[in-house]
Amino acid sequence: MKDHMDKQQDDLIKRLEEKLYSRNFTKYGLDLNPVVSIAAGAFILIFSLYALLNLEHATTVFEKVKNAIITQGDWIFILSSNFFIIICLFLAFSKLGNVRIGGIGSKPEFSNFAWYSMLISAGMGIGLMFWAVGEPLYHSEFTPPIFQSDNPTYSAMATTFFHWGFHPWGIYTLISLALAFFAFNKKLPLSLRSVFYPLLKDRVLGITGDIIDILAVLACLFGLATSLGLGVQQINSGLNYLFGINVSVMVQVILIAIITAIATLSVVSGLDKGVKFLSTLNIKLAAVFMITIFILGPTAYIIRLFSNSLGLYLNDFILASFRISVKDQAWQGSWSVFYLAWWISWSPFVGMFIARISKGRTIREFVLAVLLIPSLLSFIWLSIFGGTAIYLNETVGGALFDVVQDNLPIALFEMINYLNIPFLAGTLRIVLSILGTILVISFFVTSSDSGSLVVDNITSGGRLDSPVTQRVFWACMEGFIAAILLIIGGEKGLSTLQTAVISTGLPFSIILTVMTVSLIEGIRTSHVKQKRIKDIEHHRKMMDYLKRKK
Repeated sequence: MKDHMDKQQDDLIKRLEEKLYSRNFTKYGLDLNPVVSIAAGAFILIFSLYALLNLEHATTVFEKVKNAIITQGDWIFILSSNFFIIICLFLAFSKLGNVRIGGIGSKPEFSNFAWYSMLISAGMGIGLMFWAVGEPLYHSEFTPPIFQSDNPTYSAMATTFFHWGFHPWGIYTLISLALAFFAFNKKLPLSLRSVFYPLLKDRVLGITGDIIDILAVLACLFGLATSLGLGVQQINSGLNYLFGINVSVMVQVILIAIITAIATLSVVSGLDKGVKFLSTLNIKLAAVFMITIFILGPTAYIIRLFSNSLGLYLNDFILASFRISVKDQAWQGSWSVFYLAWWISWSPFVGMFIARISKGRTIREFVLAVLLIPSLLSFIWLSIFGGTAIYLNETVGGALFDVVQDNLPIALFEMINYLNIPFLAGTLRIVLSILGTILVISFFVTSSDSGSLVVDNITSGGRLDSPVTQRVFWACMEGFIAAILLIIGGEKGLSTLQTAVISTGLPFSIILTVMTVSLIEGIRTSHVKQKRIKDIEHHRKMMDYLKRKK
């Protein structure tokens, strides 16, 4: 039986070489799927020209598409994201959780600390830097319709937890598990097309699979370019606060070039050196930054806020999760559904990167770690920075909110400026602002280099050992898209790109739901196989033991 299954696996790998990798263009130091690469590149060029020639029209069109998707498809986002969490819990606590990614003898490539660091850095490290002050502050001023409480600050923080907690990480967990399982257990390419093999069979090796991968490449590149563009605005604000450097598009384009250059060096170094080193550095710096703000800020207030908000979040979680609003549809569409659409459209990038670093973990370990640990750390981070901002805003009569509302990128630096520091206040504010700026840059470099590796994997047909020149090309492409859109339309150009990315959320939510069927079926098969191997090994050990006793 085992020989028969191994022969099936060998036949599949042979067909991969014949039908997928044989189509790759392998000249001039490249190894890429020409259909996926050329189609994705052509779409990027057309989009850039469209925005260049008529940004106003492009903005209007994509805004209409986004609004239609969010208002008419809100139920799809809400129910599918809940479904993903339920499936994750089922896999973690059922017998299928015993299946090991990569096979029985597979061992983890990275330590737990390095693994968690890369999870958080790729998943939403930069988002937490950008929104940790602004979002809780906004919800404290305009009370949301979910997580109702006598204390509006608890409602504000619980709502922020809802947007950054189990739902995004449930989406990431499911897609990354599917990608890791089919790549390392079924020996398929590490590419989105592979998760549909049980349903589409060899069609995933042809044009059908190419279309799936093209969508994934576009979502990754546009999502990364949007984040890179928004991030340099925050970095520019920090440099303006520290050194008086003008806030301008030219400065931001220069920052994009610098960040892209650093990311390129990291990409050239590879996953084990560049990405791993930067991710662990990020987490260590973030821990120092967070603990310092916790000590210098309203410590007791933060602890109470965290505990009460977490209790409110957990208590009302199911009610808020399944809420499809009619009365407050505008609020839900612009906040909760918007976030779900963004996380789903962002999931191919994050999912593929998490899959790449997770070989050797059991499904139970994988699901619980990816779902719970980043969520909990996000709650702590949001409570410290958001709680400090809310407290300071109350003490200065709403002055902090007034500034942040007009200019979100400076939120973190304005909060530091309002901190009541008992000694060496000026020096510590400068040190904290420098540390914050370094963290934003470092998180962006990590997102860029990990994103480049992911796009490179997809465009090479799922190969993990593609040429270095190819990785450099995709790293530069991310920076190019962000720079072009900033030059064309500044913040409006980035907003148009972000709207385009969110528009991919609806088809991806349907794709991920269908993918779940493939995943469960594949894991069931592997569970039977791994259990049989374990039983045979156990029987052999027992026989050896009995022989020795005789």
